[in-house]
Amino acid sequence: MSIMGTRRSSEITGVVLAGGMSRRLGRNKALEQVAGRPLISRVLDSLAEVADQAVVVFGDTDRSDEFGLPSWAHGVLDVYPGKGALGGIYSGLNASRTDWCIVVACDMPFLNLRLLDLLLDNRDGYDAVIPYLDDRPEPTHAAYSRTCLPHIENRLDLDQLKIASFFGDVRINRFPQSEVEAIDPDRLSFFNVNTQADLDRARTLAASERVVR
Repeated sequence: MSIMGTRRSSEITGVVLAGGMSRRLGRNKALEQVAGRPLISRVLDSLAEVADQAVVVFGDTDRSDEFGLPSWAHGVLDVYPGKGALGGIYSGLNASRTDWCIVVACDMPFLNLRLLDLLLDNRDGYDAVIPYLDDRPEPTHAAYSRTCLPHIENRLDLDQLKIASFFGDVRINRFPQSEVEAIDPDRLSFFNVNTQADLDRARTLAASERVVR
């Protein structure tokens, strides 16, 4: 695997999936504070290091004003509301003005910039770069090309909503666990907030020296 350093590229769009209902937490987790900033702000701050523009995908209501998006990011509505993260990925790629996107969830407070760079550095010859941990894909922390759009759309139309359902239709770079853990041994890049316990842990980690961007 090569690493060249792709910081702040006009050829990359950051896509943030923010259409979830936050049922387990019971309130809008994207606006919960971690180290003095909303989760969505932490995510966008990280993406700003690798992309010149960002798309935030909302469910059925545009919440751009509520989220206080920066000028370089804009909100879009999910083209397939109610069809989960696969619909959100489609909507983000569809709204992107660049061929490649980094797709992450709005509740991932510890994105690692070196890892994001490495995913993008290893996209040549592929349609998507997906980290695999314990032989399972991490599709909401991955790089996708817009060439995936028709294949995702086909699965959505068939109501096959598992994200990996279209992987057999495109060229996937299965980014290995060993490469991930060489940079992020604790896998904190993939940590996301679903419950109050998760939020408490995120706040504790953010106050420690364990988190490396």
